[in-house]
This record gives sequence, C-alpha cells and structure tokens, in this order.
Amino acid sequence: MPSTAKSALEAMPDGDTQQPAPQRPRRVPPVRRRGPDCWKGTLAKIILLGLVDAVAVYVLTALFFSQSWVVLAIAALVTVAINWIYLRPGGLPAKYLAPGVLFLLVFQVFVVVFSGYIAFTNYGDGHNGSKEDAISSILTSSQKRVPDSPAYRTAVLEKGGSYYLLVTSPDGEAQIGTTESKLEDAAGAVKDSTGKAKELAGYRTLNFQEIVAHQKDVLGLVVPLSDNPAAGTLRTQDGSNAYIFRSNMAYDKAADTLTDTDTGTVYRDSGQGDFVSDTGGKLATGWKIDVGFKNFVTAFTDPELRGPLLSVTLWTFTFAVVSVLLCFALGLFLAITFNRSDLRGKKVYRIIMILPYAFPAFLSGLVWAGLLNPEFGFINNALLGGADIAWLTDPVLAKISVLVVNLWLGFPYMFLVCTGALQSLPEDVDEAARMDGASAWRIFRSIKLPLLLVSVAPLLISSFAFNFNNFNVIYMLTGGGPRFEDTTRDIGATDILITLVYKSAFGVGTGRDYGLASALAIVIFIIVAAISAISFKQTKALEDVN
Repeated sequence: MPSTAKSALEAMPDGDTQQPAPQRPRRVPPVRRRGPDCWKGTLAKIILLGLVDAVAVYVLTALFFSQSWVVLAIAALVTVAINWIYLRPGGLPAKYLAPGVLFLLVFQVFVVVFSGYIAFTNYGDGHNGSKEDAISSILTSSQKRVPDSPAYRTAVLEKGGSYYLLVTSPDGEAQIGTTESKLEDAAGAVKDSTGKAKELAGYRTLNFQEIVAHQKDVLGLVVPLSDNPAAGTLRTQDGSNAYIFRSNMAYDKAADTLTDTDTGTVYRDSGQGDFVSDTGGKLATGWKIDVGFKNFVTAFTDPELRGPLLSVTLWTFTFAVVSVLLCFALGLFLAITFNRSDLRGKKVYRIIMILPYAFPAFLSGLVWAGLLNPEFGFINNALLGGADIAWLTDPVLAKISVLVVNLWLGFPYMFLVCTGALQSLPEDVDEAARMDGASAWRIFRSIKLPLLLVSVAPLLISSFAFNFNNFNVIYMLTGGGPRFEDTTRDIGATDILITLVYKSAFGVGTGRDYGLASALAIVIFIIVAAISAISFKQTKALEDVN
C-alpha cells in the first residue's frame, strides 16, 4: 500500500475506516462523424445519384422507344448496381472501385467486344442498318416527281435548328412535316388572304433570304406523305411550292422482291445482305448481316489484298523493331554522354535533347513532310544544293525517311528513361570494375547494360507495341505512300497495319468496310498481345541480374 494512503488510514479513529469515494467517470464528448457517412456526405451522395439517375432515365427512355432491349437491360442493371453500391452502408472498396471498373468496361472491354462483333459482319458502306431500313432507303432514293402532281403551296419553318415544310394542300388543308416525320394536320396555322398557311405557333417562318442562305437544307427536305413509303413524299425546289415524288421501285412483301416499274427488272434477296437481279445487277443499298469468318478469309485470300497485306505486315515488324533499336541506342548514347558529373551545362543540353518530345507527333510529321518535299523542301534546296531526291515518293527512301523522322520523335523518350536508369545504378560496382582493370566498354557491356535492361526492358516492349500502331508519323508524313502498283486498293510501301485498318474503315474509292477493318484490328491485337506476352516472359530472366 502506498505510504500516503497508509498514513491517512492510521490517522482515522477506530471503526471509522472508510473506503475512498469512487471517482466519477469522465464524460467523453461524442465523436462527430465525418466522411461519406455524415449527413453532408449522405446529402452529396443523394444529389449526385439524383443527377446520375436523371441521365439514366433519359437514356433508358430513349432505348425503350428504339426497342434496343439488350442494351436497355444492361443499362438498367448498371443503374441499379450503382444505386445499390452507393446507398448501402459499408462497402467502401466497391465505392472507390465502381467508377474505374465502369469506365474500363465502357471504354476498353466494350470497344474490344464490339470490334470483335463487327469483324463477323458485313457492316460498311451500303450495309449500315436493317433490311427494313434498306428497303425504305431504296424506295426513297429512287423517287421521281409524279408528272400530274398537284402543287402544294409551301412555307419553310424552323424550330430548334431543324427545318419543316408547312404545306397547303389543293383542298386548303394545312399540314406540317419534316424528313423524320410524316405530314400531320396543322389546324392552328395562320393563313394569308389567299388561304396559304404561313405561320404556326412554336415555329419561325423563314423569309426568302433565309431560304436562299439555307438552300441545301431546304432542298434536302423529303417529307413522307404517310407511314407507307410507297405513298410518296413531298419535296420543294424553290421553297414556295412542293410536289409529290414517288418511287419507281415496288416492294412485294410476300415474295420479298423489289421491282423496277420502268424496266420490269426484279431484284431478290441474295442472302448476302443485298437485292440482286437475275443478271447480277445489285442495288446500292443493302443491310447488315452476320458473315462469319468471311472478312478474315478475304484479308488473306483476296488477290487485291493478300500480296499488299504480306508486304505491309513485314514492313510493320521492321518499322517497329528498327524504331525501338534506333531510339534506344541513340537515347542511351546521349544519356551516357550527358550523365558525366564533370560536364558543364548538362542541364541545358538535356532540355535541348527533349525538345522533339514536346511537339505533337502529328504536327512534327507535317513539318517534316514540308522539309522533305523534293521540289520546295529545305533539305533538298538548302542543304543539298537543289538536288532532286524523292524522299517521300521513292519506296526505299520513303521508308528511310519514316525511320529517321520517327527516330527524331522517339529518342527523347529513351533519353529520359535511360538517364533515370543510369542515375539509379550503384557507383561502387563501377569503381570496383575499374580497379580490377575492366575497360569502359567491358563495364558497359557486362555491368551497366544488364542492370539497365532490368528496368528498361518492359518499356522497350511497350515502345514496340506503340510503334507497331504508330499511326501519326506514317499518315502525316507519307500517307502510306508511295502506292503499290499491283492493287487497286489505296495501299502503299510505308503503310503499316494500323494505317491499312484506317484506310479500310474510312478509305476513299473502295468505300468504307468496317467489318474488314475490324478483322484486321483483331489480327493486330493478337500479334501485339502474343509478342508482348512472350517478351514479358523472357524479361523475367533479367530479374536474376538485379
């Protein structure tokens, strides 16, 4: 017992010994809740979720009316999942992971899956929609003015940036319509003294000057008379009178044929997403269907594509590998050169070295295209005394030019990477090797380079994947040219696979073929993924050096 407590008990009279009064517990102030579970966080969540749900309701409504049931179901499930994650208590990891996972699914997984789906269809020019859309388009595009069509007196109206035709039929009835919607009654239209409908509440009537200024949009108005495409449409040539146009193609739903009423030619469903006549004539508009592996077979068997595709593939590998080796060699050489501790002004030199990396690649490609111009370029006229060297039109020189320009664009990245890797290497190993009598080349080859590859090898693999799909420098410098002479397709000596995909998807002349482009994109994905996987597996052996 402590001495102070013992003396206090001895000082008390006998029988008056008492236990000390218990101490009252300290009152601990309540802890104020902070973060997402406090009332402010809950209010913020409700407001943000309300905005998300408002957008979701709008999207779901549009999907419902467009009858996209699969997408509607997926969007509804995602909306419910987001609300469940953020409204339920706990589950903090899911609340942080949900946005990243959602964007990953939308911008990565969905793109890959959709590209894979398109690769197995004939989606492209003339095959963009359903069969019903194709029939409607054929009937609309083949319309001609009915010779005895009565004139519909017309006024052009505008609402929300869209244009409408307000017409007065021969019997005096006012109707309004546009390309996307058929004619409907306009009972509230204001008419002039001649009985012509001129104005309608909620719309603005265009004057003559405005009609002339927007002539292309006005002449492009094709207003359906009814839901039946065979009934015809109304079109105007001057903004004051409209006439009936009807198609010279008649669709027989029972026989599933289209007949040209002028010539009597019958077009039948060929099973390939087109209407074809008995003589082989094909209507321009078709529809999207599944074609299986046809696009992949076409890529490797079509005489117009097979030969150029092999050349493009070989050049793609050559371009990617040589670009990585050249950029790494020059970047490493400059990094070693400017890594000397006794070098004065090396900060300025390093800044100058990374200047090409600061310019956009597509802009640099255009600048170099001007410098290498054989007639007016600075290199031929100023540096080579007016020599006529076809840097961009000769197949061999064009490839060399592409490699040199890509070296100019790519070495600053390797310079930065190698500089950082060199500064992280231990100096005592270098000093020990010198004391043992090793030469500078021996130290670099046996010590520095293996240690550098431990950290740089993954970046070299990613650089290979980047150059394998280096679209900017090829397209901006040469456009893929000069073109091959043994094909009618727009394919050239400096084209790589990614530019070939672009030209297949958005090319001029042969038309857009998204199915073939997606098939080639899948081939690129498989090649890059396989090479990257093998390379990463091999680079694990370098970890033993560390």
